[in-house]
Amino acid sequence: MRAVIVAIGVAFLVSLFCTPIAIKVFARLKAGQPIRSNLGLASNEGKKGTPTMGGVVFILATVIAYVAGHLALTTLPDAQIAQVEPTITALVLLGLMVFSGAVGFIDDFLKVRKRHSGGLNKRGKLLGQILVGAVFGVVALYFPSTMTDASGAETNTETVGSTTLSFIRDIPALDITKVGAVVLFIFVVMAATNGVNLTDGLDGLATGASVMVLAAYALIAFWQYRHWCADPDYTQDYCYTVRDPLEIALIAGAAAGACVGFLWWNTSPARIFMGDTGALGLGGLIAGMAMSTRTILLLPIIGGLFVIITMSVVIQIISFRTTGKRVFRMSPLQHHFELAGWSEVNIVVRFWIIAGIGVAIALGLFYSEFLANMT
Repeated sequence: MRAVIVAIGVAFLVSLFCTPIAIKVFARLKAGQPIRSNLGLASNEGKKGTPTMGGVVFILATVIAYVAGHLALTTLPDAQIAQVEPTITALVLLGLMVFSGAVGFIDDFLKVRKRHSGGLNKRGKLLGQILVGAVFGVVALYFPSTMTDASGAETNTETVGSTTLSFIRDIPALDITKVGAVVLFIFVVMAATNGVNLTDGLDGLATGASVMVLAAYALIAFWQYRHWCADPDYTQDYCYTVRDPLEIALIAGAAAGACVGFLWWNTSPARIFMGDTGALGLGGLIAGMAMSTRTILLLPIIGGLFVIITMSVVIQIISFRTTGKRVFRMSPLQHHFELAGWSEVNIVVRFWIIAGIGVAIALGLFYSEFLANMT
C-alpha cells in the first residue's frame, strides 16, 4: 500500500508543478491548439492559442511515479517485499500509455505545424492505434511469467492478458485463443483511445472522467493483490488469477494522481489542453487496465461516459448517412448541450456525475461478485 501511495503523491506533485513549465514552453514554441471558430460553440471563445500537448506532462509524471513507487518497495521489510523488480505488466501498461500518446503527439504536432485543426489523417491515426494494440497485445499474451518451484525448476505461469473473455474475472467457457485475444485487444485499444479523445473537448471533462476510471482500476487491482492466488499467505480458495496486481494498482494510482495534478491547470478556464497526446495515452492505458485486471466486459460500465459520448457520434453518423437528418444538434454529445444553452461548467460537472455513476456501478458489481462467492 505504501508504494501505491508514494506513486500517487509523486505523480500528483510532478504533474502539478511541471504543468506550468510546460505551459510556458509550449506557449514560447507557439504550440497553440487550432480552434474552428465557425461552429457556434461558446466554449471555443477565447481558447485559440491555448497550449496543447499537455498530455506529455502527466504521461512523464506517471512513468516517474512508477519508478518512485518501486523505490518505496525496496524500503519494506524483506517479508513484505513483492514485485520489486519491474515486470512485463508494467512494460505493457506504460508502453501502451507512452506509445498511444506518441501517436497523439504526432497528430498534435501536425495540427500546430499546419495551424489547422486537422492533423494526422484518420487512416494514419487508425494504423497507429492498431500497431500499438497489436505489439503490446502480443507481449501481453505470449510472454508468461516464470516462477521457481520447491525443486528450483522454473515454470511458466500467468500472462498479462488472457485468452478468455472476462467480466469480473476470466470466463473459462469463453476461450477465444491467443490470436483472437490479440484481435480483441486491438479493438479495445481503438475503442478506448477514441472514446477518451471524443470526450476531450471541454475544459477538464476528459481529465476528470479519466481520474475516476483510473482510480477505480487502482482499487480493483489492489483488491486483487490482497486476494491474489499467487500469494502464499492468502489461504482462501476464492482468489484472483491475475499477473502482477500490485504493479497494476501502482500504475493506475500514479496515472490518476498525475491527472489530478494536471486538472488543476486544465479545469475551466483551461491554461493548457491535454491534446491527442494525453487523450490517446489515457485511452491506451485504460485499455491495458481492463486487459490486465481481467475485466474486459466491465470496461464499458467503468468507462460509461466514454461509451455514451462515442455512441452519440456513431448515432449521428448513421442517422445522417441513412436519413439525411441529425439526431443531435452536434456531436460529440457535450457540444449538443452547448448549443442547447448549457454552460461549459454545467456540462462538465454533470458529465462527471455520469462518469461517477458508471464507476460506482462497476465497483459495486465487482465487490458483490466477490461477496457472493465467499458466502
